[in-house]
Amino acid sequence: METTKKILDSRHLAPSKKRGQNFLVNPQTPIKMLELAGFTGTDTVIELGVGLGALTLPLAARVKRVIGLEVDTGIIRYHREEGTLPENVTLLDQDLLTADYRDLATQSGGRLKIIANLPYSITNPLLFRLLEFRDIMDSAVLMLQKEVGERLCASVGTKEYGVLSVLLAAGATVRTLMRLGPGQFHPRPKVDSVVVAITFFPVPERIAQLPPYDPALLHRVVKASFGQRRKTLHNALAASPLLGLSKEQVAKVLQSAGLAPSRRAETLSLEEYVTLTRVVAAAL
Repeated sequence: METTKKILDSRHLAPSKKRGQNFLVNPQTPIKMLELAGFTGTDTVIELGVGLGALTLPLAARVKRVIGLEVDTGIIRYHREEGTLPENVTLLDQDLLTADYRDLATQSGGRLKIIANLPYSITNPLLFRLLEFRDIMDSAVLMLQKEVGERLCASVGTKEYGVLSVLLAAGATVRTLMRLGPGQFHPRPKVDSVVVAITFFPVPERIAQLPPYDPALLHRVVKASFGQRRKTLHNALAASPLLGLSKEQVAKVLQSAGLAPSRRAETLSLEEYVTLTRVVAAAL
């Protein structure tokens, strides 16, 4: 941690509260993370948020090439002026949330393999961004807030089960690789963290067996269902502007989907949400 503080102080840098930056300070943590990630010497890996290079350097030693994205101009200047990064690392001045992932896939020569120590403040929008490009995604190994990680892996009927639980289940499989305490970071966050592996390809059997549906509409249906999760499914869908359905239309849709109007959003499985989405599509 002293080294991290020393680098930041010497470059007049400070962890950005706005971006939720927390730098890894235990050198053994990224090594273990990479061992569990299973990258090989032929891989090109996209790192989202290079930071001071705690993860970048051991990653570069394991894989063929690293394409690192970073938006902090002070950190980019530090790496370029000090020459801290190996030759097989390409550092790009790009925002994780607006980056052209299709262009990155072209640069990497195939489906995207991603790794990141994600700033807490952008975790949710970044996950939705990855789902948007799931057709070109191979996998993503992400370090994120424990609470978010629990939502990604949540089972039907639990309080953690929500929008991201369903949408990720429709595009990938998720598993927890390791857990981390606040002492692994500078500054120390107030919560624990986890590392999760999200596998998009090959397409999991459960997803391959789903009938055709509109992913964008599924997103709207799931978001509308959980918009007021204390309400019944009927009332939540009827009250949501995302679908624009009347109470009568919602009642017919639920009947056609074989769903009781008294059920709540967290009780529906992925398959039931897909069925609901297909019925809603016919009703719109």
